[in-house]
Amino acid sequence: MNPDSIITLVVILLAVILFVTELLSIDLVALFIIAALVVSGVISPAEGVSGFGNTATLTVAFMFVLSAAMLKTGALQFVAHHLGNIFEKNFRRGMILMMILIAVISAFINNTPVVAVFIPVIIQVAKSSGCDPKKMLIPLSFASIFGGACTLVGTSTNMLVSGIAEQEGLSAISMFEMAPVGIVSLVVGILYMLFIGNRLLPSDESPENLNEQFNVKQFLTEIQLVEKTADQDEVYSSVLSETGVDIINVHRDNKSYAVPQEDFELKAGDILKLRGDSDQIQAFKEWEKDKEFFTIKMGDKMSDTSDSKLVELIIVANSPLIGKTIKEVDFKQRYRSIPLGVRQRKGVLNENLLNVKLKAGDIILAETKNAYVQRLHDQETGTNAHFALLSEKNIPKFNRKQFIIVLTTMTGVILTASIGILHILTAAIIAVSLLVVFNVIKMKEVYQSIDWQVIFLLAGSLSLGVAMGNSGLDEQFANSVINNLQEWGPIAIISGLYLSTSILTSIISNNAAVALFAPIAIVTAQGLSLDATPFIIAVAFAGSASFITPIGYQTNTMVYSAGKYKFSDFLRVGTLLNILFWIIATFMIPWMYGL
Repeated sequence: MNPDSIITLVVILLAVILFVTELLSIDLVALFIIAALVVSGVISPAEGVSGFGNTATLTVAFMFVLSAAMLKTGALQFVAHHLGNIFEKNFRRGMILMMILIAVISAFINNTPVVAVFIPVIIQVAKSSGCDPKKMLIPLSFASIFGGACTLVGTSTNMLVSGIAEQEGLSAISMFEMAPVGIVSLVVGILYMLFIGNRLLPSDESPENLNEQFNVKQFLTEIQLVEKTADQDEVYSSVLSETGVDIINVHRDNKSYAVPQEDFELKAGDILKLRGDSDQIQAFKEWEKDKEFFTIKMGDKMSDTSDSKLVELIIVANSPLIGKTIKEVDFKQRYRSIPLGVRQRKGVLNENLLNVKLKAGDIILAETKNAYVQRLHDQETGTNAHFALLSEKNIPKFNRKQFIIVLTTMTGVILTASIGILHILTAAIIAVSLLVVFNVIKMKEVYQSIDWQVIFLLAGSLSLGVAMGNSGLDEQFANSVINNLQEWGPIAIISGLYLSTSILTSIISNNAAVALFAPIAIVTAQGLSLDATPFIIAVAFAGSASFITPIGYQTNTMVYSAGKYKFSDFLRVGTLLNILFWIIATFMIPWMYGL
């Protein structure tokens, strides 16, 4: 290996470690990749930033805007709630229609917001119909993956592979070039989930009461303020700030004031419901021991008030809250909500909530003022959605006029790109411009709707591909693949590329995985003097079809927390599905693409 190859390999290994451990956010890892490769001289500064101007990166950005515009019309929410009625009448029919519907939508719209829209609906349907949400949420995520693999615009992974192909002087993947294999995989995937996967999915054994689910009862305390003494004005304000407890509710003269603002004036006789972790409650008790200002009442009966309610908020994949602590978000002032607990992958957190750093898929249990719940619903359907509500059933607003405009423009993008009249990027830019002109979406919302983490990751991944080419590392890997599998023929090589990409996708980001293997696939095909199309198609499919871990794909991460699954649940249900897709790809791709 030459020095550039060694440097590139070290950067790849460090990036994989950072992706797996999540010590840094994926966009920061992408910047690290670019900086390390440029500083080391493996790629030039121009090559380092070329990924930001790549047609694949820009197309993904504009497709995010089109997806957000469709979401804003309320069409997906409207369809989701009507689907709920079918579930309540016939579970099997509801599952079939849900998976087909999700797959079709995800073939043309970014599947992350699609899944975010359907998660709360599915949970609400499960509660009202007596169905098990754990039998429904993994199929929801998997169906979005099935559909996304069918078209060029179905997932950023497909567009990234297409962009790498163009970068290497090959033809881009056309709009429906992946559809034949994708549709077969879709049918097999749905049948598998209905007849096999459903039996392997766990049952929900968690308590229905949200307090019990989040284990928050012991963190709620009720106090009553007795008659004033001379120095109590200072006492009331200082004890709350010193101990760090939150006022969730103030009961006064048969009236209830939920989540009062900081300037709310307390009076003698007020009954306060406080929230604090065990250390804060203990500190409050120690402070009160020698005082006669408060009468303390303990118990969980005060967790229900007429002016507030408990809601669950799941942090969606592109939320601006990701990476921030609850203290930095300032839930009380921003959302008029008091966090009571956070469910993350490692379990439920009740203590030191202010310092909890939020991640995609985290679920926050919060007590929220009734009058503010509708604002939370408005927030979740915006182009810059922070979260989705799991505990609330809400009839969505459907803007038919805007829906027709968005549907027309998206159809125009698909048709013009498919026929070859316009490049997909050109068509997407025109469509977004028209949506702004027709006032369907504002320019501010255009910027907000783009998932910049994905854009940075795509740019970093593309620079990594350039580095592999400059250093010759792609040729070394390709020669290794050829030497080990050539005697078994090109079908075995395609199978090996698919399997390797699939395994890596389950460990790190799918975009990072295909960025590593797409250049290898291209050089391998060239080394065998074969058409590169089936090789890059195999990598694209493998990068999308990630079922065995909750971290391989964003939608898996979201349902992982929402459904209270275990890591092993994905492994048990997804392993056979991954194997089935591998077998389909191994035999169909060479046949369909003329190998």
